[in-house]
Amino acid sequence: MNIETTPIQDLVIINPTVFEDERGYFMESYNQQKLEEADIHITFVQDNQSFSKQGTLRGLHYQNPPFAQTKLVRVLEGEIMDVAVDLRKVSPTYGQHFALRLSAENKKQLLIPQGFAHGFSVISETAVVLYKCDQFYNKASEGGIRFDDPFLNIDWGIDLKTAIVSEKDQILPLFLDCNSGF
Repeated sequence: MNIETTPIQDLVIINPTVFEDERGYFMESYNQQKLEEADIHITFVQDNQSFSKQGTLRGLHYQNPPFAQTKLVRVLEGEIMDVAVDLRKVSPTYGQHFALRLSAENKKQLLIPQGFAHGFSVISETAVVLYKCDQFYNKASEGGIRFDDPFLNIDWGIDLKTAIVSEKDQILPLFLDCNSGF
């Protein structure tokens, strides 16, 4: 397992070691001990999985404290543009975002700590996304930011005019109006 830093503090890419042969491949998708050796101490309590069609955009979502969630995101099928936005007001990268293509082929994972909004768009025909969370979902603590926020100016890798976006995500506040607890 190789842990790669990003321009945003605490947001890391995990590249699992993949062993391939004529049968296929084997990899450890998660190893708590190896993360702890890299000074990443997280206990995951919930796994979420979604199936989405091409052009679907989910996000940007977060959970406020005390139910804020760290997420470890990976793709089991297809390809997505995964996006994390730093909501930590004391962070030097507050208001910045990071985008990364995650796919079943590249097997990369994005570890998104508490204090970030998260979303993704589906680039392939379909995608199955799995992510681990270190806190249980709490409806009263959920928050979000508009996917097409002009301040963030995120390149989702899809045409936003034809994106499939839930009604709930279409009416989220803009970043500058976001009232997160971070």
